Amino acid sequence: MHDIKWIRDNPDAFDAGLKRRGLDSETSPQLFSAHLIALDEVRRTAIVAVEAAQARRNAASKEIGQAKAKKDEEKAAELMAEVAKLKDDLPKLVEAEKAASETLDAALAAIPNLPADDVPNGPDETTNVERHRFGAPPVLAFRPRQHFDLGEGLKLMDFDAAAKLSGARFVVLKGHLARLERAIAQFFLDVHTTEHGYTEVAPPLLVRDHAMFGTAQLPKFAEDQFLATRQISQDEIQERMANFGESERTALLRLYVGDKDYHWLIPTAEVPLTNIVRESILEEAELPKRFTAGTYCFRAEAGAAGRDTRGMIRQHQFYKVELVSITTPEESQNEHERMLACAEEVLRRLGLHYRVVTLCTGDMGFASQKTYDIEVWLPGQGMFREISSCSNCGEFQARRMQARVRSKEGRIRPVHTLNGSGVAVGRALVAVLENYQNEDGSITIPEVLKPYMGGLARIERAA
Repeated sequence: MHDIKWIRDNPDAFDAGLKRRGLDSETSPQLFSAHLIALDEVRRTAIVAVEAAQARRNAASKEIGQAKAKKDEEKAAELMAEVAKLKDDLPKLVEAEKAASETLDAALAAIPNLPADDVPNGPDETTNVERHRFGAPPVLAFRPRQHFDLGEGLKLMDFDAAAKLSGARFVVLKGHLARLERAIAQFFLDVHTTEHGYTEVAPPLLVRDHAMFGTAQLPKFAEDQFLATRQISQDEIQERMANFGESERTALLRLYVGDKDYHWLIPTAEVPLTNIVRESILEEAELPKRFTAGTYCFRAEAGAAGRDTRGMIRQHQFYKVELVSITTPEESQNEHERMLACAEEVLRRLGLHYRVVTLCTGDMGFASQKTYDIEVWLPGQGMFREISSCSNCGEFQARRMQARVRSKEGRIRPVHTLNGSGVAVGRALVAVLENYQNEDGSITIPEVLKPYMGGLARIERAA
């Protein structure tokens, strides 16, 4: 969320930032400063009207007492009529102020964060700028296979069974592959908590509307989220239950009846971790706060029709280790570099070849002011694929969450929030399978994961 006061004071800089994002003031005038300032004028006028009415009501009430003291009944009656009218008018004025504020807030909520000055300009991923690389692709004396061919060949990755259970973009992992996914997640969490100073959190996977709004998944990206519970009519309950048996109908009634709040499945642990500090004032000495969590994440992938339809690259449910930092404005740039280094370290220890790119203005996420992507090399695909995204959101999310910091001098201002994948476990599993594959289809276990695999050195085809 943007600060309307800053926009009023810096309209040209605000508009220039949006134009760097690829937005056009002619096709989307509602996003630019002139429209927002006009909405703010309506709000400010409404506030003045409420304050003037309240002040006049208070003054007139005092004048009534003075008129009565002078036994000027006619004047007192006039003033009493005026006060009565003001009391009738005030609710309408307050409602007009509320409506004007809500209109402005809704307009501000639809506007993306402004890019940092050092973010490269560009329309899409083709203009991202490579920052550095680590390692080299593995030298394989055979034609490498993709992860889904390897997993199915091992009889430990079952997309057909998942489709019967849940539909497309799900997978069932079995045996050593299920354990390998768990091992990767545990390895990441151990490094981040014991060496990188992150506090492990086990957050809820269901969150309310305001939490999703705080990190900017709502309202703009509602179609990419999974809504888990909602209020539902009796007619709809009966319609849904028509094809179920008695015991199932009872269970469904318990599920649907009495829902009071909307709940959403988290698309990333960024949502609950960042919202831990919502509606709070932190002391500067408390910062930085660093949180990590390993959770399942859920995304509808509404904008990914036809992309990565086979395999584990883009799924509705996946496991990820998330990193979140809450810090001061002065330290957020340094914290961004530190977070990137933490995400890189776990990939280095896995011996995976990767590159880091700085996303251009046209490829950044809605809430980010600067983002680094880590892209891991996948021999089976013969290309780099994103495995981590580390973003500095500045004060953008903090304003939506009302998360603030108080300096030693007593100054209160928004915190800065950062988030990053540390890293995506499902994609790390894909990378391990493709980079550590053998010609016979077996998978060599990376050294750092062997203790988590009970000393297992290789995954062979299941009997």
